[in-house]
Amino acid sequence: MKKKIITSAFSNLFTDQRIEKVCRTLYENGYEIELIGNDWNGAEEMQRPYPFSRIHLASKSLKTAYFEFNWKLYHELKKKADQNTILHANDIDALYPNYLIARKLNIPLIFDSHEIFSEMPAVQGKMSQKLWRYVEKTVIPKLTWMITASGSYGKWFEKKYGISPVIVQNSPRRLDFKLDIPQNNSKILLYQGAINPFRGIDKVILAMHHMDHVQLKIAGDGPMKKEYEELVMKENLQHKVQFLGKLKPEDLRKVTLTADCGMSIEENGGDSYLYSLPNKVLDCIQARVPLILSKLPELQNIKSQFDVGELIKDHQPENIAAAVKKVLAKGRLNYQVELEKASEALCWENEEIKLLHVFQKASNSLGFKQ
Repeated sequence: MKKKIITSAFSNLFTDQRIEKVCRTLYENGYEIELIGNDWNGAEEMQRPYPFSRIHLASKSLKTAYFEFNWKLYHELKKKADQNTILHANDIDALYPNYLIARKLNIPLIFDSHEIFSEMPAVQGKMSQKLWRYVEKTVIPKLTWMITASGSYGKWFEKKYGISPVIVQNSPRRLDFKLDIPQNNSKILLYQGAINPFRGIDKVILAMHHMDHVQLKIAGDGPMKKEYEELVMKENLQHKVQFLGKLKPEDLRKVTLTADCGMSIEENGGDSYLYSLPNKVLDCIQARVPLILSKLPELQNIKSQFDVGELIKDHQPENIAAAVKKVLAKGRLNYQVELEKASEALCWENEEIKLLHVFQKASNSLGFKQ
C-alpha cells in the first residue's frame, strides 16, 4: 500500500513551481498528498487537486517567522503524521521539525534541497548562517533519502556531509508546440526571476547603453527592484528597460514565448549561486528561447551539450551586450534545432521518474535511520 505524504515548506505555495510539480506527480501516481506552507508574504487564492493549508505567521521579521513556522510546523506534523506517513521537507528552513517527528515515529523522511541554503548571499556572515549550518550538519548526515536540484549541488552535499542526493532538476513540463516566432521590431531581451543581488541585473541594465533596437524586460520582484529602477532612471534608460512586476506562472510563460533572447548571468555570490541551475534557463529552453549565460558550472555544462545560446566573457556591460548581439544576429530561428533537443532532455517528464523512484524506496522502507 502506498503511504500518505506530508509535504512542507516555508513558502506561501502560490508561486513555488517545484513544489507544485512534485506534489502533482505524487498525487497523479496514487499517493495521498497533504501540503503545508505558510501565509508569510500573503496567501493568494489557489486551487490544487490535493489538500493544502498555510500556517498563519504573526511575526513581523523573517528571522522570527522562521522560528514561529518551525514551532507551529512541528505541532502540525505531530497531529497529522502516523506510521503510514512519508515526511517530505523542502529546504533547510522546514527540515528540523520533520526530522524530529520522523525520528520520534520512526517513519521515512525525504529532504528536497532546492539550493544550498546556508551558502545563499542573504545569510552570508550573519547569525542565521550559523543556524542553518548547524541544522545541516546535525540532520543531513543522518538522512537516508535526499533530493537536490543540480548535479553540482549533489557533489557539494556529498563532499560536505557524505550523502549522495538524487538529482531532480527543476525542469518545467515539456511544451510541445509548433512555434510561430514573433518578429519584434525592437528585439526583446528578457530577465525572469527574483530581483536579487548577484543576478547580473544591474550589469545588463548598463549593457543597454551598448545596444540599439533592443528592449530589456524584467519580470519579477525582489529586494533590489527599487534600487534597479533608480539605476534605470539615473542612466536615462527608461525607454529601453521595462519592469513587468511579479507575474502569475501562466502569464510569465506567455511573456517568455515572446522573447528573442533570455538571460541567466548569475555571478558567484557564494556556493549556492555558483552551483545552481536556475529555473529561468530551463523555462527559456522549453519556450525555445536562446539565452546568454554566465560561466557557472551547470550553465557551461548545458552549453557544452546543446548550443542554446552564448556564454558571456565576463560581467562587463560591453561584453554582456556583445553576447546578446551575437544571439540576436544568429536569430531565434537558427537556435531551434538545438533548443528542441535540449527541451526533450531537460523536461519534468524525465525528472519525475527519478522522483518517483525515491518515494517508492521510502514507501518500501522500515522507517527512519536511527
